[in-house]
Amino acid sequence: MTLHTNIRAMKKTLVLIAAAAGLTFAAQPALAAGEAHALRNGGFSFEGPFGSFDRNQLQRGYKVYREVCASCHSMDLMHFRTLAEPGGPFFDAHQASPAENRWVKALAKEVQIADIDTETGEPVMRDGTAADRFPNPYPNATAAAAANGGAAPPDLSVMAKARHGGANYIYSLLTGYAAVPQGLQIRPGQYYNTYMAGDLTPFMPEGAHVPPGGFIAMPNPLTAGQVTYDDDTVASVDQMSRDVAAYIAWASDPRQVQRKQTGIGVLIFLFIFAGITYLSYRRIWKGVAH
Repeated sequence: MTLHTNIRAMKKTLVLIAAAAGLTFAAQPALAAGEAHALRNGGFSFEGPFGSFDRNQLQRGYKVYREVCASCHSMDLMHFRTLAEPGGPFFDAHQASPAENRWVKALAKEVQIADIDTETGEPVMRDGTAADRFPNPYPNATAAAAANGGAAPPDLSVMAKARHGGANYIYSLLTGYAAVPQGLQIRPGQYYNTYMAGDLTPFMPEGAHVPPGGFIAMPNPLTAGQVTYDDDTVASVDQMSRDVAAYIAWASDPRQVQRKQTGIGVLIFLFIFAGITYLSYRRIWKGVAH
């Protein structure tokens, strides 16, 4: 009796497993419809345990951010002096301190910072200093949303940390704008991007092939030649996208390289310490039965 009961239970389990597998395979086309393209690989120099940032690329990326992205996107966690810290785009080994870096002082002076007059208490605008944060293009989130069709542009301070794929995600998104596929119903203020997550099935005719990607509220911000690089690098859309992605990755973790170097040093120390410990153990207990 027990044997028959066990056989019956096993059959039920197998039927349930088969049904679940069937539902999974049946659901695969629906799941695939909402997928975006696999992210592009930017071939960034800072990837991997031994990677480091390309200073020239960071300078180009900062210029793209400053001249293109900063008109809509804030970087509230970034200070101008951070640009001159070790590993930063404008670091100078001969500087007294990051705040005294001549390049950073010049860059900060280009912007106007809202402040309070210390004598009258009245609001004033003054030249930026190295100690200031990057200025926000909008006074508050409500104003940012109102100026951008109801969608406030996200802060870019830690964007590379906040998105799966990091710099490759940013690079892919900026190069992922494409012509609207035939039959796709797109609303005003939305743009098609092959790397944006989303399910376009409801916006396609029934039975039609569903393209990868999704809608994004940000129009394509880059056009070829939009920025003039100081090192005469050709400012193609691909190049600018790669450069600003690298800069945002650095801004999201300015001490990334230092942490890598520290980690490698610690691992080397532990390896040597383990070897010394083992040799000491062999010497101390040599000839002792245990």
